[in-house]
Amino acid sequence: MIQDAPKVSIGLPVFNGENYLAEAIESILGQTYQNFECIITDNASTDKTEEICRAYAEADERIRYFRNEHNLGAAPNFNKSFDLSSGKYFKWAAHDDTMAPTFVEKCVEVLETQSDVVLCYPGTSVINSEGIVTKEYAFSGRTNSADLPQRFAALLLSSDMCYEIFGLIRTDVLAKTSLMGNFGHGDGVLLARLCLNGRFHEIPEHLLFVRSHDDQSMAIYKGTDKHGRPDYYSYTDWFDSSKKGKLVLPNWKMLYEFAKTPWQVSLNLTDRAYCHFHLARWGKRHWRYLVGDINYAARYFLNHRN
Repeated sequence: MIQDAPKVSIGLPVFNGENYLAEAIESILGQTYQNFECIITDNASTDKTEEICRAYAEADERIRYFRNEHNLGAAPNFNKSFDLSSGKYFKWAAHDDTMAPTFVEKCVEVLETQSDVVLCYPGTSVINSEGIVTKEYAFSGRTNSADLPQRFAALLLSSDMCYEIFGLIRTDVLAKTSLMGNFGHGDGVLLARLCLNGRFHEIPEHLLFVRSHDDQSMAIYKGTDKHGRPDYYSYTDWFDSSKKGKLVLPNWKMLYEFAKTPWQVSLNLTDRAYCHFHLARWGKRHWRYLVGDINYAARYFLNHRN
């Protein structure tokens, strides 16, 4: 029986997720921590997603189902699930991932006892389409450091995946940010903004299982360069469908959003200076991509001059 004010809200944005959606919902309902609500935001799916969601919502009052009239893009749909939430703590869940039963319980325990932690995430395993573990993922960044610029650098400069975004987050801190940005790497920028508000804490147990399959966004928009970066030009359309066919400069947009981040919280002069030093390091590492944006823009204008 759901309590009047659930302490945890779980946002589950989905588009055409019939293959794995039921498994994801079952892993949420199977949590040992039961004082939660699950908000599903369906981005106008055309498969059996709606049917699956309505069946679960009818069977369990903790499930709240909302369907968009048209596809908003991933970022607005992610943010809608947060806007509809009411819990003290919030987490996003992917429709094709699963969680161990103790995921929420262990994360709540950390946030309840460590007031300087703003986001708690567990160890992560990669699974295939059949749910078999194929890789134990290791995070490299020092996001638990007491040193604020070091946390910022850990997220800005690491080559880690952004799996921390599926951790449990303090709602009041997340509400201070602009949420998931509608641009490529919007999740990474959001993590950088969260880390300036407090430490991240990693639970060493592997309690999150992220699925790698051919239909996921990272596979569809996979880039071709030697670093394996996504194709951020196409990825931008996935984050925000209203940008399809428009000129985008994804790498300059990333730099701009990262540069704004240290000014969105109260920092002393030294910490702000160190954050901008790390931004300069990011620019040095990514200068080829920034130049690539300029070349892309030139080709765009040549193709659209008539």
